[in-house]
Amino acid sequence: MDILLIEQGPDIDNRHCPMMRLGRCTYCKICHVTHGFGGAGVFSDGKLDITPYVGGNLEEFVSQDEAWKIVRYVDEVFVKHGGDTKLIVPDPEKVAELKKKAAAAGIDFLEFPVRHLGTENSVRVITNLKRTLKRMGVKIMFNTKVKGIKTDGETAKGVVLENNKEIDSDYVVVAPGRSGAKWFSQEIKRLGVEAEHNPVDLGLRVEVPKVVLEPVTEIVWDPKFHIMTKTYDDFVRTFCVNHGGYVINEVYEDFVSVNGHTMKDNKSENSNFALLVRVKLTEPVQDAAEYGRAIARSVTNIGGGKPIIQRLGDLLNGRRSTWSRIRRSYVRPTLRDVTPGDIAMAMPYRFVTDIVESIERLDYVIPGVAADSTLLYAIEIKEYSMRVKVNQGMETNIKNLYAVGDGAGISRNIVIAASTGILAARSILEKEGYVWEPNLPKRN
Repeated sequence: MDILLIEQGPDIDNRHCPMMRLGRCTYCKICHVTHGFGGAGVFSDGKLDITPYVGGNLEEFVSQDEAWKIVRYVDEVFVKHGGDTKLIVPDPEKVAELKKKAAAAGIDFLEFPVRHLGTENSVRVITNLKRTLKRMGVKIMFNTKVKGIKTDGETAKGVVLENNKEIDSDYVVVAPGRSGAKWFSQEIKRLGVEAEHNPVDLGLRVEVPKVVLEPVTEIVWDPKFHIMTKTYDDFVRTFCVNHGGYVINEVYEDFVSVNGHTMKDNKSENSNFALLVRVKLTEPVQDAAEYGRAIARSVTNIGGGKPIIQRLGDLLNGRRSTWSRIRRSYVRPTLRDVTPGDIAMAMPYRFVTDIVESIERLDYVIPGVAADSTLLYAIEIKEYSMRVKVNQGMETNIKNLYAVGDGAGISRNIVIAASTGILAARSILEKEGYVWEPNLPKRN
């Protein structure tokens, strides 16, 4: 079987973000943080949540036993290609104490084993994966943009590149990632692929001194707290905790977002995490992703093309932050290519209320999070394509067209995204007369 992988961005060896060297974003035509072999996950913290229930739910497609089997296989692949062999498993007694403390504050606390790669090690792991694919005969095209998907109305027939070159194929697996979510949503509508609108996660990144989060991160490496806000009864979650990490920015087509990562060896004196509000629209507008992008564009515009930074104390006191106030603050920002400002001027009142209420609630569990010196970076957005309706093998209503990962609206993290890829590959192998097993596919 001949396999061709088409990547819009550069090879992993050529992915270099100028901000790492210059300390400021140069707004590359193709952002190397979000585009390129390995996707946005390469420059993320590289945390693998070893569970089929976070970042999606594999039991929508397979049995519980099969879901765990696939997750463990994905984990083994990362370890085999250079991932840390140490699995971080929380202490049950300490977890129980933290759960009790969170419950008393009206917060749901989630815990599970985590394998931490670290940003620099993620690059090595993905490089090793690429070498394995090439040894297996997979062909890869870099810096190549797909304009559209070819079908005969009922069956996928290949793709059309930006230069109008057509590539024919028996199967098409679409894994557009978050940066390709907007494009894939447009293709879904054009092709008549059955799908429904996904919610969008919109919020900001919170940065505090490392010592503030240590009592929690010493128990659980990647703690996740779920909160229902008091005023609007909205769902808010913490996401991607980076202990001793850095805040970074991500450049999309028409806005700038923030994210965070942690190096294995090069630690900062701060920790950061995302605080995200779940937005789902009903009538008359259902496209929450476009609503989220509109807010992100507004924040970027008010920030002069950069993310906005603000002290929590300034937000609560109704004033914009200035570099003078930030310099006097206890917390030193790890991302300086930002604009001090007023998040309340850029984000809707409801979101700001949700964020403030969530931080104040978290302060009961993590004292110090709600300090005046806490830094807030806006905006962080996790947008997903319209959620494609797929069968158990990730196949859409267009025969031989498969949709997987975050960009297909099916997953929200590395492990579940990879697992959906496994399900698609298994379906194709079965059509070709193979049986998928965790190690190697064997011919019937």
